[in-house]
Amino acid sequence: MRYKVAFTVGLALGYVLGTRAGRERYEQLKKSAREFAQNPAVRNAAETAGQNGRVYAGKAFAAVSEKVGDAVPASFSERVRGLRGRTGGGEDEWGTTNT
Repeated sequence: MRYKVAFTVGLALGYVLGTRAGRERYEQLKKSAREFAQNPAVRNAAETAGQNGRVYAGKAFAAVSEKVGDAVPASFSERVRGLRGRTGGGEDEWGTTNT
């Protein structure tokens, strides 16, 4: 999935940078992208993907730490614990909200 998204973003970026349609077409594409990003369904899908990622990261950390034991750095352990305790609804460190 990540590769499909990266390909699509790269394709769109290449089109915007390579187009000779001018500023009007660029503004039209920019407006469409903004509307897409502000769509509640897209925002909910992104939030769900983020939450699922945190869940799987926690599970992976638990599985790895059982096998590795004390070799896991403390800073890494603290970061994962912080991600587990995070709740949705507020702003994250990038200034985005999960609404």
